[in-house]
Amino acid sequence: MELTGQVALVTGAGRGIGRACAEALAAAGANVIAVARTGSDVQALEQHGTGRISGWAADVCDAAFYSRVEGLDRLDILVNNAGTNRPGPFLEVSEESLDAMLQLNVRAVFRVAQSAARVMLKAGNGGCIINMSSQMGHVGSPDRSVYCMTKHAVEGLTKALAVELAPQRIRVNAVAPTFVRTPLTSPMLDDPVFSRFVLDMIPLGEVGTVDDVAAAVLYLSSRGARMVTGHSLLVDGGWTAR
Repeated sequence: MELTGQVALVTGAGRGIGRACAEALAAAGANVIAVARTGSDVQALEQHGTGRISGWAADVCDAAFYSRVEGLDRLDILVNNAGTNRPGPFLEVSEESLDAMLQLNVRAVFRVAQSAARVMLKAGNGGCIINMSSQMGHVGSPDRSVYCMTKHAVEGLTKALAVELAPQRIRVNAVAPTFVRTPLTSPMLDDPVFSRFVLDMIPLGEVGTVDDVAAAVLYLSSRGARMVTGHSLLVDGGWTAR
C-alpha cells in the first residue's frame, strides 16, 4: 500500500468517508489535495494530515474548480467522493431535489473525472480514478429512487471510462459501500425502525465504518490493484449477495 510521492485528489473530504480516505492516503505516503466546501473542515484536515494534506475550499459543481484541477502538473489518484442523498417517496420527489442530486452525484462526478484524466494524460504516467458509488448502484430500495439512479449512473460511467482509458494506463474503479455511519447518515441510522431494516439486510449484522471504505480505496490506489479496472468493490457486508 506504499504511495510515497503519489499525488491524490479527494473530493468531499471535509467529513465522513472522504476525510477517512484523505487521511488513509496521506498515511500511506501520498501528497493529498483534500477538497471540501467548508473552510474550517479543510483547515482541520491540514492540521491532522502529517504534513501531506493540503486543503482546497471549493465547490465541485463550480466550473472554476475543474480549471483549477486541470492546472495541476501531476495527479496520480482521484477519489471522486463528493455526493449527497435526499431520501423520499418517488411520487414526492421535487424537481429541486432531482436536479440537485443529478448535478452533484452525476454531472460533477463526470466533470471531475474528466479534468483529472486530462492531467493524468498530460503527465503521461497513467493513474487511478476511484468513483464513490454505493450498494444502491447495484440494487433498488424504497424512498431512494433518485439516489439509486445516480449511483447506477456512476457504475456505468466507471465501466465506460475503464475501457476507454485503459490504453493510457489509467485504471478506473468504483467503491460501493453499504450504510456507513457519517454525519449524513446518522439521523437515519438513529431511527430504530430504519436501523433494524438496515441491519436485517446486512448478513454480517453491522453497518460499515469510514475506515472500511478507506481501506478499499487504499487498495484500489495501490500497485496491488494494478490489474483491477472497471470493477466495483462492494463494501456492503453481504447486502447485495442476497
